[in-house]
Amino acid sequence: MIIRRWLFVCLLVIGVAALPFGVMADVYVYKDRQGVLNFTNVPTHTGYRRVIKDNNGQSPSSVVSANSYEGLIQSASDRYRIDPDLIRAVIKAESNFNSIARSNKGAMGLMQLMPETARLHNVGDVMDPSDNIDGGVRHLKLLLGRYQGDVELSLAAYNAGVNAVEKYGGIPPFGETKDYIRRVLRYYDTYRGNGFQVIQQVQRYTDR
Repeated sequence: MIIRRWLFVCLLVIGVAALPFGVMADVYVYKDRQGVLNFTNVPTHTGYRRVIKDNNGQSPSSVVSANSYEGLIQSASDRYRIDPDLIRAVIKAESNFNSIARSNKGAMGLMQLMPETARLHNVGDVMDPSDNIDGGVRHLKLLLGRYQGDVELSLAAYNAGVNAVEKYGGIPPFGETKDYIRRVLRYYDTYRGNGFQVIQQVQRYTDR
C-alpha cells in the first residue's frame, strides 16, 4: 500500500527532530516503482537524492526558529528584493531569532536595530517582529545599494556602521565585525543548503 506523501513528510520531520545533537547526517530519499519513499543515510544506488544536509552536529533549532517567522521574512524579501536566506542569516547572527533581544549597546529585536536606525526607517514598534524585520531588511537593502551589492561590505556597515566602513575604506579592522561577517556568511551558506528546505524538497521530489 502506498503511504500518503504528507505522512512521509511528517515522519521525516519528526525523525529529524528526535535525533540527538551530534548525530545528524545526510539523509537521502528514493521513490520506488510503487511510489513508496525510502529514506536512508547510506544510499545504495544513484537513484537516491539528498534532502537533508549534515549540520556538523549543530542543533536544528535554528531551522525551527527561522520557520516561525517565515511569513514575515518572505514578505520582506519580496518587498525589498533581498534573498530570504540572507535575511535569515542576519537574524540568526543578530538575535538567534529572539524577538525581545536587547544588546548592551541599545540594539533591539530580531534584527537588532539601533534607535537611530529604527528612526531612519520609520519603524513603529521596534520590538514587534513585523516592524523589526521590515526595518532591518529595508536597512540591509539601503546598504547593499550603497555598496553595489557587496554583501561583506554591507554586513560590515550593518554591524559597525557606515561611518566605520567609510573611515577605513572597507571592512573595519574590528574583531567583532570580522567575526560577525564570518558568522552571517556561514549561516547564509547553511540556509542555502538542503537543511532548511527539506519539506519543500521532499514535496517536489514526490510530485514527480
